[in-house]
Amino acid sequence: MSLYGVMRTGGSGMNAQSNKLSTVADNIANVNTTGYKRASTEFSSLILRSGSGNYNSGSVETNVRYAISDPGAPQYTTSATDLMIQGNGFFVVTDAGGTPFLTRAGSFVPDGEGNLVNAAGFYLMGYNVKNGPPNVVANGLTGLDVVNIAQRSLQGNPSTRATLESANLDANAAITAGPPAYTSKTSIVTYDNIGNKVTLDVYMFKTAANTWDVQAYDNAASTNGGFPYSSGPLDSDTFTFDVSATGKGKLDAASPTTLTFTIPGGSPFTLDLSAMTQVADDFAFKPNVNGNAPSSIDKVEVDADGTLYSIYADGTRLASYKIPLATVPSPDNLVPEAGNVYSVGIDSGNVQLDFAGRSGLGTVKSEALEQSNVDLAAELTSMIESQRGYTANSKVFQTGADLLDVLVNLKR
Repeated sequence: MSLYGVMRTGGSGMNAQSNKLSTVADNIANVNTTGYKRASTEFSSLILRSGSGNYNSGSVETNVRYAISDPGAPQYTTSATDLMIQGNGFFVVTDAGGTPFLTRAGSFVPDGEGNLVNAAGFYLMGYNVKNGPPNVVANGLTGLDVVNIAQRSLQGNPSTRATLESANLDANAAITAGPPAYTSKTSIVTYDNIGNKVTLDVYMFKTAANTWDVQAYDNAASTNGGFPYSSGPLDSDTFTFDVSATGKGKLDAASPTTLTFTIPGGSPFTLDLSAMTQVADDFAFKPNVNGNAPSSIDKVEVDADGTLYSIYADGTRLASYKIPLATVPSPDNLVPEAGNVYSVGIDSGNVQLDFAGRSGLGTVKSEALEQSNVDLAAELTSMIESQRGYTANSKVFQTGADLLDVLVNLKR
């Protein structure tokens, strides 16, 4: 056995315990850091080949690991832009230079330009849905923009389309002779090109078995909110229903599905009636109409699927962005960077992108933050273990040095 080997082994042990104490120090310092993931030091032995009567002491190697996939406890807040991921996934953020990173730290607030930025100065990225559903790139970050909650202030959008959550025409309703007699009526609010409200009156006339005429009128063309109107219908068409065992009251395959016309003072508009049914139930008509009047943003809301809605002062609720979540095949092997963010490395695998609640990803919780996953009691225990281990290894080193000193003094 070499005395120099004993000293090297003791020095290796002290270095290993020092590394462990360093991770403990980081964990304790970040016990209150939002989204922080604890680090730990794992030991592995390095054995040297020895002869039958002689033992060569080896050393110990350390490997720092990060519990990135271990979630922290929720902390509830009152800010709608405080975001927490319940389950797997990471927010995509960028620094001021546009370099993308992943993070679980969702304490976002608007800066002076309305961009959502977290405490470390990283900007939240999402898909702008102003012009319709986004084109998601599953294995890349193309098409993402910095989420901005101020860019739509005082902006009006004309209505161009209405779809139905649900709509039903009573199958047992009596046949009518047509205007001014009608079977059912509803009104919907739309917006013209400069944000004025335009009310449309939609009438349903049952003209024969399983056959209905649907007509849309400009409410402003009536002095009493109904017939007579000073102008004809904006559009009308005849809709037929399939009451067979397969159709079950849905629109017949040969039936039209939309009314198309131009809103007075507005844009071309499509009323999508494809979800309309005719069954033995009361009349119902629940449309979703796009467009909004000019108004400033009062607040924002974030849904569980990551959709960010702008709530205007007049009550209009408009989807602005959809925030995706990212993941990698091995989250615990992501590369930690300054600012509580992670970059993709060789060991982690390539980034994969999708929306919350899909592809094994978690959901987004607004008004909540993910706390650090550090257990303070466990870290203090590890600190004591490191201290004792360091002391014991120093004793080994000191003993080897003392023996070497005895050996050197033998010559005297």
